[in-house]
Amino acid sequence: MARSSSRLPRVKVVRLPHADGLPLPAYQSDDAAGLDLAAAVPDQEPITLAPGARVMVPTGLMLELPKGFEGQVRPRSGLAVRHGITVLNSPGTIDADYRGEVQVVLVNLGETPFVIARGERIAQLVVAPVVQVALVEAKAVRATARGKGGFGSTGMRAPARGKVSGKKATPEPRKAARAKKTSTKRR
Repeated sequence: MARSSSRLPRVKVVRLPHADGLPLPAYQSDDAAGLDLAAAVPDQEPITLAPGARVMVPTGLMLELPKGFEGQVRPRSGLAVRHGITVLNSPGTIDADYRGEVQVVLVNLGETPFVIARGERIAQLVVAPVVQVALVEAKAVRATARGKGGFGSTGMRAPARGKVSGKKATPEPRKAARAKKTSTKRR
């Protein structure tokens, strides 16, 4: 990679015995956001993940993230689109003070069993800064144009025709009247 590692935040990594011989996580391109995590399962004991099943897959790595950073464990898009394999608690969070083995909770949302072999790239690790906040209890919050609009409220497209009332589109009044006239003339 062309990036200068001397200017990057440092993350200590310990390779556990069951990860011997596996490469450390690496960026796959110069501008990649995530480091690929590999499965540290025994060569002779791959994991077969049945459709609808979930499993915790070891990586054989322990991290020492810098204070003020977190590790985000995210799905790999290729596994998701080709096999329906994704990270169940996506993104999984690795706190800066966690010192255990990084493990990945995978689920098979596909239609066929998926074999996880030793060294299979199973997820991505994105290291990102975090900000802790102080909660201040209040009686109310400032009003906004969005207000209480929740899930999907900002991503809805306007209907092609008519007006929306609730969840049903109603035809515009002139077109509705014209449709009514047309239907009565044919009787």
